[in-house]
Amino acid sequence: MAEERPSTFEVVCPCCNARLTIDPEVRAILSHEAPPKAQTVTDLKKAVEALKGEAGRRQAQFAQSMQVEKDKGKVLDRKFQEALKKAKDEPPTAPPARDIDLD
Repeated sequence: MAEERPSTFEVVCPCCNARLTIDPEVRAILSHEAPPKAQTVTDLKKAVEALKGEAGRRQAQFAQSMQVEKDKGKVLDRKFQEALKKAKDEPPTAPPARDIDLD
């Protein structure tokens, strides 16, 4: 007797772990089962403590970015002074000769 193939088969998506039921005869997805949601919080007390710590980290990061912005003017001024000093120390160079000027 001829071997009977199943009319549908299941495939698990490698990206999201969703389960798809596929019919090879019509080449279509018959059903889609979303993957089970992973429980992100196992202990409510730990989650609350993590949220309390987030406020302090945000405040520290904000203070650091404010300090960087305050010092930005000084850094740019020093860079400009160094470039100006370097430009004064170098002898001026003549512009390169162009072919049209040689006629």
